[in-house]
Amino acid sequence: MNRRDPYQGFRFQIEVEGITVGGFSRVKGIARETRYETYREGGVNDFEHKLATLTTFGNLVLERGLLADSLWTWHDDVVGGTVQRHKITIALRDETGSDVWRWYVDGAFPVKWSISDFDAAGSQVTVESVEFAHHGMRKA
Repeated sequence: MNRRDPYQGFRFQIEVEGITVGGFSRVKGIARETRYETYREGGVNDFEHKLATLTTFGNLVLERGLLADSLWTWHDDVVGGTVQRHKITIALRDETGSDVWRWYVDGAFPVKWSISDFDAAGSQVTVESVEFAHHGMRKA
């Protein structure tokens, strides 16, 4: 039997529908959580029923070295009242470059844009961070 190692988290690609974005160095917020309610049935004292209610998705955060202004412009449109939603695709790849997991983040739009601090004594790359709200995430 062949041993399979876990997938490495540094092989990924991001695509934003309709927007040229370049490469990203970090992705955060690939998560979903299902809330539940507990219910105690009369006469049943040894356990509580747990009933699923609502699944929520946290915001997605993408980080990269500051290059073009396409994400700034997209967020600027949102600030001005024009919300354009796009699908974001996140592809995790194996050592051959083939997709092993692929997520579609539906109806995404930027809700926060920031860059790393400037420091005259440092030599760090300026990092752009963009946070996206969305309608949900699904695995392809």
